[in-house]
Amino acid sequence: MSNPQPSSALSYKDAGVDIEAGDALVERIKPLARRTMREGVLAGIGGFGALFEVPKRYQEPVLVSGTDGVGTKLKLAFEWNLHDTVGIDLVAMSVNDVLVQGAEPLFFLDYFACGKLDVETAAAVVGGIARGCELSGCALIGGETAEMPGMYPPGEYDLAGFCVGAVEKSRILSGADVKPGDMVLGLASSGAHSNGFSLVRKCIERAAGQLPAALDGKAFRQAIMEPTRLYVKNVLNALALHPIKALAHITGGGLLENIPRVLPDGMAAHLAKGSWPKTELFAWLQTTAGIDDIEMNRTFNNGIGMVVVIDAAHAAACAATLSASGEQVHRIGVIAARGQGASVVVS
Repeated sequence: MSNPQPSSALSYKDAGVDIEAGDALVERIKPLARRTMREGVLAGIGGFGALFEVPKRYQEPVLVSGTDGVGTKLKLAFEWNLHDTVGIDLVAMSVNDVLVQGAEPLFFLDYFACGKLDVETAAAVVGGIARGCELSGCALIGGETAEMPGMYPPGEYDLAGFCVGAVEKSRILSGADVKPGDMVLGLASSGAHSNGFSLVRKCIERAAGQLPAALDGKAFRQAIMEPTRLYVKNVLNALALHPIKALAHITGGGLLENIPRVLPDGMAAHLAKGSWPKTELFAWLQTTAGIDDIEMNRTFNNGIGMVVVIDAAHAAACAATLSASGEQVHRIGVIAARGQGASVVVS
């Protein structure tokens, strides 16, 4: 018995995958990626694998890798049709993490997944990724665009980013020499960055119809979607000039959970409440959510996106260098022996 033959052939496009759209996106991406090229790139976008040579100025290079996404901030990007800055968020979440080890980000790869590829939307997202790489001195050398019909609702996509950096083995920041009396400096965030957005979205739902027109001098949506600050170039400059002992990128878990990751056993950070300004954005989030200061400091960066730990004798000079580079620097606390208390105390 013969098998019935279909009345007409099915193409990949009929199944929901548009190869031509994918090719068009690649052509849109190529000039964006070219703007991020730097020393070490041997072959970038277009091959099966990207090639990168660690710059010869490194004597004992140690590679440092990081990966992250943008989280539920993307839901607001879909709802508000704001796609041009989430790519910066994607880059920042990885390069800022790599920076914490003292590493210079070298190259970046992205993964963009969707149900149906919209070239304009994808190009806007990748444009943001390229801009983030450019601002970080990091080459965008590869990635993957995956069109998977039925996996994502129409108009939605997901992002993942992957960064590799390098640091001299002798200059790896481990925080091992942090001691009581060291100063804790806080570098201002640009907003909520890319963390806590499940709660941000709940606040927006709760305040529906009564949302503020503006926060911190920016239109409400711009204030909410302001991309994660890229600290790389300014902090690398400070690392070259000052004996910084530890860095902490304040991401999910906020100040309370990220600072302890770079402190040795037995050390605690005592932060002075009110030592950095509370922005209108975080004041609105706290009031709308109805949460206390502890929950704020555990959920959001609360205005501090990067923490620097340095000997008190060098703190003023380091702060001056960072300020001259454009960072807003606050002396937010000191390191003390932990004893039986918490590893981060805000009082």
